Amino acid sequence: MSHLDVNKIREDFPILKRKINNYPLVYFDNAATSQKPIQVIDAIVDFYENHNANTGRAVHTLSQEATDMQQVAREKVAHFINADDKEVVFVRGTTEAINLVAYSLGLHTLKKGDEVLVSVMEHHSNIVPWDIVSGLSGFTIKYVNVKSDGSLDYKDFENKLSKKTKLVSLTHVSNVTGAINDVKKVSKAAHEYGALMLVDGAQSVPHLPVDVKELDVDFLAFSGHKMLGPTGIGVLYGKTGLLEKMTPFQGGGSMISQVSFNKEHDQCDVSFAGLPGKFEAGTPDISGIVGLGASVKYLEQIGQNEVLEHEKRLTNYAIKKMQEIQKVAIFGHSDESQSSGIVPFNVEGLSSHDVALFMDNYGIAIRSGFHCAQPLHQIFNLQSSARASFYIYNTFDEIDRFVDILKQVV
Repeated sequence: MSHLDVNKIREDFPILKRKINNYPLVYFDNAATSQKPIQVIDAIVDFYENHNANTGRAVHTLSQEATDMQQVAREKVAHFINADDKEVVFVRGTTEAINLVAYSLGLHTLKKGDEVLVSVMEHHSNIVPWDIVSGLSGFTIKYVNVKSDGSLDYKDFENKLSKKTKLVSLTHVSNVTGAINDVKKVSKAAHEYGALMLVDGAQSVPHLPVDVKELDVDFLAFSGHKMLGPTGIGVLYGKTGLLEKMTPFQGGGSMISQVSFNKEHDQCDVSFAGLPGKFEAGTPDISGIVGLGASVKYLEQIGQNEVLEHEKRLTNYAIKKMQEIQKVAIFGHSDESQSSGIVPFNVEGLSSHDVALFMDNYGIAIRSGFHCAQPLHQIFNLQSSARASFYIYNTFDEIDRFVDILKQVV
């Protein structure tokens, strides 16, 4: 039922051998964070055991090795999304990447009368930064609606897009429903009005092919920990011309070209480093960068098309099984061809947390709560939702186990 050799893939993930409450672990919380293959773990250990030093600050061997490893990882990430390596800025994750754009671009260039379009399906990380910065700069935020199935209302988007729109910020894949948005279509429409396009790729880059040139997006934000990599490392892609014009988000070491005082020592002159160093203040998460490079290599060997197709098969299989259970309600997924490996659901009469705790008793890890997307839950009139999310190491047998326990919950 799958083109992937899932059993072979599972051998690379040590944690999948663990038991929870004396039951084999079934990990269905991949939208929150993915597990790590031994190749990524070994890459991080190798860095600390054999190459640990700061980057770009010394001429000794260890520093040169660390610097080279960081650059190799940057080139791997750039190739993965079809970007130039100087367009890849390392940050802590999707949240920091979006904040970087909100403050470096929004705070300094947007003003009263300008508009930013954001959808109501967004993760809080793509809502709150714009809300904060709009209070500082005075621009207006317009929120694009979703349909009853959780998919983007493209007609509402077109109605709210205008010459006042300066930036559109949209998730590529909903972290609640798995709905895949047509960001290429949205980006084309935004550019026709002279607006920029930022894409939250936290749920897309790990799971499907993402080509920034083909999509023609201006910014792309994503996190390493959702794509087999370490926590605390992520990426902001930005078009070269835009990044060159933007003011740095943070100041400190490494991001400067020169700092000097005048003779009276009452004025300071600062010039910034070139891309991407201009936006990478301070000591980077070098081991995280190395680990991210290893995770990208792992995914490239599998192929993102294979990843997406495997997840779609798992998702469709799970939905059909779950629909047979009375008192189980599934949200979204009106178009199976435009959804990724996420299934949001609830059990009538139970909170999502009750369902998740019951599942955990049998070693099954799912998510419960708002998933940092309260506005979308308000659209669905939900207090919260349970969420099962899949990845390359999940199997149809695991879904069968999950469904059996779900029947017991009911």
